This record gives sequence, structure tokens and C-alpha cells, in this order.
Amino acid sequence: MRKKVVVVASVIVTTTVVAAAVLLRQWTRKKQRQWRETQKILRKFARDCATPVPKLWQVSNALVSDMKACLASSGTITTLNMLVSYVAPLPTGDEEGFYYGVNLRGTNFLILCARLGGKNNPISNLNREEIPIPSNLMAATAKELFDFIAVELGKFVSEHPNTSAKEMSKLGCIVSCPVEQSVVSDGTAIKWKSFSADSKVGKRLVSDFNKALEEHGVKLRVYAMVDDTVGNLAGGRYYNRESVAAVTLAMGTDAAYVEPANAALQWHGPSPKLGDMVISTQWGDFSSPHLPITIFDTCLDAESPNPGCRRFEKLISGMYLGEIVRRVLLKMAQETALFGDTVPSKLMTRYQLSSPDMAAMHQDTSEDHEIVGEKLKNVFGITSTSPRAREVVSEVCDIVAERGARLAGAGILGIIKKLGRIENKKSVVTVEGGIYEHYRVFRNYLNSSVWEMLGNDLSDNVVIEHSHGGSGTGALFLAASQMEMQNDDPDPEHDPDTDPRNDDDDDDEPDIDDPHPGNDDHDRGYDVRDPNPNT
Repeated sequence: MRKKVVVVASVIVTTTVVAAAVLLRQWTRKKQRQWRETQKILRKFARDCATPVPKLWQVSNALVSDMKACLASSGTITTLNMLVSYVAPLPTGDEEGFYYGVNLRGTNFLILCARLGGKNNPISNLNREEIPIPSNLMAATAKELFDFIAVELGKFVSEHPNTSAKEMSKLGCIVSCPVEQSVVSDGTAIKWKSFSADSKVGKRLVSDFNKALEEHGVKLRVYAMVDDTVGNLAGGRYYNRESVAAVTLAMGTDAAYVEPANAALQWHGPSPKLGDMVISTQWGDFSSPHLPITIFDTCLDAESPNPGCRRFEKLISGMYLGEIVRRVLLKMAQETALFGDTVPSKLMTRYQLSSPDMAAMHQDTSEDHEIVGEKLKNVFGITSTSPRAREVVSEVCDIVAERGARLAGAGILGIIKKLGRIENKKSVVTVEGGIYEHYRVFRNYLNSSVWEMLGNDLSDNVVIEHSHGGSGTGALFLAASQMEMQNDDPDPEHDPDTDPRNDDDDDDEPDIDDPHPGNDDHDRGYDVRDPNPNT
């Protein structure tokens, strides 16, 4: 009897072991199949995002074609809406004096002041203060907004006075939205990001701002109001006369460059004294069949508040990089159980992954990608991940960042090619924004794309520099250069509404609504700090 029991027990144990082995083998095969599917998705995404040098030149050439067509106003349909920003002459680097500046952003504004000392001491005594715009002013009139800014400016000037009694204080103003100018002292805001300021085409923003300053006893005068990328270009020109373009790579993106006035046939105003004018390209709107757009980009665009618009921006700017990564990870989670059998709920939330968090994961050099694991837990609530799943996350981040950076590099060379400066002239391009400043890998990819496209013989002809002086300082440099121009103007107080030079048809007013609300394109509060700055 005992032998029968032992035999039965042995059979049961054997059967259990065999069953367990079968289940383990099935589980292993399932995991292997899921892993192969994960790798398949990853490889296809990498192929679709690929940016070999020939494709980058296709993108550059397409941008050049659109730029030429837009400037010519020939009726040719283009994806660009480039704006003439009449701020010539740009700084020479010789300007000296004490200046104030304002950088008007979507939800806040920056006030700053500094002394410019020319070539020997470019900028000193720099002070800045960031002021949040109260929620009740987000939909205020222009007068209410400028009244608030004027009051805060008065406080700032009291704390940081101009100690030179011989100098008249000057104020430059840059805004983080497109500005078209028929006359430099008559800023025209086409779009306000994140808030309405009761403005439309033809609104005399500079005049309104000066009235508010006068009413509140602030002894400053605004001489220029341009978008912030143009301000960055002014700063670049102050430090280097070979600076011909500026690029913003932050939550949004734009590029501005110096164009000979005779090339801009759409310009109907007086010719600039030096024969040059600054063009804001609005290159976020650029689109081309040559752009490496994936199914994830197409879905992102379709679900955005502005489908079909800002295609270039949706590939390279900080607003969208993290979202593209999230969409790829979601597909992997749904189809290959990358993070387990249950799809994390937060992974299905749009824009849950910010670009700073993406950068932190991408630049994680710790063993087994520990920072990636922490970010997945903090951002998506994914508490347990395998080392190879974390490796996949890092690879997705790399693919998205590399594509965006290399496309930005192609855009930069498109501008330089439009100017005819690639082969025989040195060109300096100033880049500002959190993506470029703090995202080390993105920055390296951008620089390397320019070198690859130019080759050894021409790579020294284009120099990419980070902006000088930090956020908002372009307003100071503009105040200095525009003051010189105003001093030369025989009638600086002319009324643009009665100026015959401005008799263009104003009936076709551009849309002043924000095409993507909540996207404060150039907010310098954006930060993608490198968790391993020394690597």
C-alpha cells in the first residue's frame, strides 16, 4: 500500500513539474514573441525617423524654395508666412550706455537692465526680474496689460536706477509671439500666446505702451517691439558682426535672419539705411514631403488644436518631443506588454511626458538606466521595469531627439544657403532656448548634423553659438541700436496711421487667435537640465 502511495505521489510531482515546465516554456515563448514585436516597432520607428545627409539637404532645399517664394510674394503657395521685422541697423558692438528691457511672454514677463560697454566690456551690472501676469489680466485689454507692466517697471527702475544723470533711459521690448512691423516704432502683434491683449493688425502697441509709461510716471521710452528671436539676433550681432541668423529652440521654435532689402519684394516701406532688414521666418509652419513624418506624428498632428499647421515645430520643439516618445511607448505597451500585462493609465494621458523628463531619461548614464526607472515611476506610475525595457525607452528618446536636432540643423543650413554664404563666407548662428542650452545630446546631434552636411572643407564656415547674456537680453541690445536710429530720424514722432507709406490694405487681417493655446512657445522657464553635466 505504501508503495502505491509513493508511486502516485511521484506521478503527481512529475506531472506538476512537467506542467510547470510547459507553462514556463509557453511564458518564455510569449515574452520572446513580445520582445521581438517591441524590437520590430522600434526598428520601424527608427527607419521612419532616419535623417541621412541626402534627406537633410532635401529638407534644406525645400526650405530655401519656400523662403524665396514667400519673399517674392509671387502668388506661389508656400507653407511659410515670413515677417519683415524692420529693426535695421542691428547693433554693431560699439553701443554704450544703460538700458532697460522687457521680454513679454505668454504667462509672465521679464524685466531687466544692464550697462553696455562696447567691445571691451560688452555687458555688466545685469539685473533681471520675472513677473507673473495675474490670471485676471490673461483676457484683459491692451491698456490694462500695459498699465500693469508700467507699474512693475516703475518699481524695477526704482530698485535699479540709471545712475548716470547725463543719459536718457531707453527701453527695448521683445515679445514671445510674431510681430510684423511697417515702422519700427509701430509694433503690430499678429498673435499673442496664451492670453488676449485686445490687439489686432495695425494696433499701435509701442504707442500704447509709451502712453502707459507716461501715465504712471515711468521715465522710459519704448523704441522697439519685436519678437524674441529677432532680439536674439540683435544680441548675436552685438557680439559678432558675422552673426547672420538666430534660432529659438524651446517649447516652440522660430528663426530670424538678416536679408538684403532688395530680396524682400513684399516690403513696401522705406529702404533700410544699411540695405538690410531682419526677417522672422516663422519656420515652425514649414512643411515638406521630405520631412520624416511617422504615424505617431500624423496622429499627434490630427489630435492637436491646429491640425495641418506647425508641422516643423511639431518635429523639433520642446512642446512635442516628449509627447512623440509617449505615443511610441504607448503602442509598445498596448501591443507588446513592454510594461506588463496592464497598460499604465497615465501612459494614455496626452502630454504627460515633458521634454525635460525625456531629456533626463535620454541622458541617463547610470547602471541599468536607474534614472529612466525613476522617471517612469514618477511620470507614468510604472513601478517595476526590466533593464532592457528601460533600454528601449532610452532608445526611443534617442531616435526622437536625433531626428529633431538634425532637422533643426538642416533648417539652419537652409537659411545660410538662401543667403549664399555656405561656400565663401563665415556665418555665425545664435541659438537660444532650453532645448539647446540644457539638452546636451540634442545640442550635440544638431552640431554634428551641420558638420556632416557641410563636410570637412566647409564645416568651418558655419559656427553655432549659444546666445549671449541669457534670456531677454536681446531687448537691451535692440534698445541701444534703435535709439541710435531714432536719433537719426528727423521725425521720430510721426503718426503711422497717417503715414502714406502704410496705406496697404488692412482689411485682410491675419488670424490673431493662438493656433495652439497653452503653448508658450519661447518661455525661458523651460529647463531640460542634464542630470549628468560632466559626461
